[in-house]
Amino acid sequence: MDFEYADAVNQAIRLLSLRHRARAAALLAPLGLHPGQEALLLELSRTGPMIQAQLSEALGCEPPSVTLMTRKLEASGHIRRKSAPSDKRASIVELTESGEALVEQVKQLWCALAEETVTGLPAETAAELPGILKTLTGNVDTRRSRRHSV
Repeated sequence: MDFEYADAVNQAIRLLSLRHRARAAALLAPLGLHPGQEALLLELSRTGPMIQAQLSEALGCEPPSVTLMTRKLEASGHIRRKSAPSDKRASIVELTESGEALVEQVKQLWCALAEETVTGLPAETAAELPGILKTLTGNVDTRRSRRHSV
């Protein structure tokens, strides 16, 4: 691969990532959320209560980041944490009624952001995009590299 093509690919991905995160932040702010918190809420909505370490793995975040997010969301009343019966050092995280209501707003926002993001793409390309992006993510997943090198 030549540098010009590599640069074009890498710059496009970098700019998309930065601008998508900034746009998400602008849309989340009126809900009192910061980027990343919506992913935590959506994950709990999909899976139900889970141990904080599992949540960290599911989100692809470091445990301290999840701890910070859960503290903020707990303080705002959207989630609650309780000790896991099998391990008192572990915390189970679950949505509250307030969190469940917020998830519905986040889902609407998430749909609007996705629609905005794929505007102008042919329908076939938009349909293939999740698979393409998942492949790209897997290609650069540092967690995968660490697991295979151990």
